[in-house]
Amino acid sequence: MNSAAYTNGAAHTADGVGTDLKRKSSFIDFVQPTRTSLILTTEDRPGALVDLLSYFSKNSISLSHIESRTSRQNPGHYDFFVDVPGEDAAVLALVPGLKEMCKSVVVLGTEKETPWFPRKISDLDRFADRTLEMGEELSCDHPGAKDAEYRKRRYQITQNAREFRFGDRIPDVEYTQAEIETWGVVFRRLTALYPTHACAEFNRLFPLLEKYCSYNDKSIPQLQTISDFMHSQTGFRLRPVAGLLSSRDFLNGLAFRVFHSTQYIRHHSVPLYTPEPDVCHELLGHVPLFADPEFADFSQEIGLLSLGVSDADIEKLATCYWFTIEFGLCRQGSELKAYGAGLLSSFGELEYCLSGKPETRPFNPAVTALTAFPITEYQPIYFVAESFEDAKQKLRAFGRTLTRQFAVRYNPYTESVEVINSHGEVNRIAHQLKSDMDVLVNAMDVLSAKDN
Repeated sequence: MNSAAYTNGAAHTADGVGTDLKRKSSFIDFVQPTRTSLILTTEDRPGALVDLLSYFSKNSISLSHIESRTSRQNPGHYDFFVDVPGEDAAVLALVPGLKEMCKSVVVLGTEKETPWFPRKISDLDRFADRTLEMGEELSCDHPGAKDAEYRKRRYQITQNAREFRFGDRIPDVEYTQAEIETWGVVFRRLTALYPTHACAEFNRLFPLLEKYCSYNDKSIPQLQTISDFMHSQTGFRLRPVAGLLSSRDFLNGLAFRVFHSTQYIRHHSVPLYTPEPDVCHELLGHVPLFADPEFADFSQEIGLLSLGVSDADIEKLATCYWFTIEFGLCRQGSELKAYGAGLLSSFGELEYCLSGKPETRPFNPAVTALTAFPITEYQPIYFVAESFEDAKQKLRAFGRTLTRQFAVRYNPYTESVEVINSHGEVNRIAHQLKSDMDVLVNAMDVLSAKDN
């Protein structure tokens, strides 16, 4: 998920989010196998299940799931619920034989298997070796492609990400003087524009990064220091990444308040250009707003919606990510300001997006998700959020249209995702919310007593 193209100083990065889906159709995040479900009702007799299993085995059919219960409609019988990998057309050929063995056979139909998704934060370790490109492998048109020393340096830095596991401290990188000078050029150019072009939340937080995380033009901040600061503010943390992640993997990380960040820097020969996200894009464009509670909540909402949905829905969410977290504008008073990282890390497009030349539209996920975008030039259309909270609520409503048969909830105490697909889970969460409401009511009573 980290992909960028900077043309004439314009950053077009989406951390691989929209980009990989649009330009690399050969990369499928997960192949979603299909399954066909059946209900087989048999007499309650010894060997009934053995006969069924033998029939499937004789026809070279494997079962992915089987469970049984006493039949409610047919006393003295058992209902077997069976999941068979494959399309229903293949399974239908078995039905005549099954009917000879069973009282009834019901084919429930074929559905897509739910793609695997991380359930706890340590599951993100699986992504360490799943990068698609970039990292130490550079395309022939990359500014550093023919620089053997630069390629070697990139390889050394990406090893940090490949070896990193949850719970580890992110290794510091001892940046060279040339790398620091490249950072300095970008830092000075962008910080001159932030006061007039960046949103108020960004400008409130940037001085804190200068104070607590050594943000300046004379040194490149270290990821662990920044991650500790972010975590103290919103619970977000950084994790090093070796290159481009798939859209699904990157968005899944956001569900756990984890942002995958590169540590390498663009080639020194063209400091105001990079064909992919680097440490300048991550730390200057993305990081500041992850310390803002409302922006952090909005970012996590996209991540939670991405868990277990179809490839088509991942593309919709990735496009929403592109037009918000990467290239989003927001309304503050009577003015428009930039909050997208692709804008805040590109002096050229940061000026252009507020010039009045491009078209602006209200952020509406249902429309935004279907809007095409270029990746090698300035955006012709920008979507405007009224606020981060408003954008989150709209995105949450949009999430109800996605193809997922369960809800998810992030548990900050265990840093895990809870799947809500039963009445018991709903009741448990309702009980927790009631406890929270009791605390809220008590606090309001205390405040009311003070006022009186």
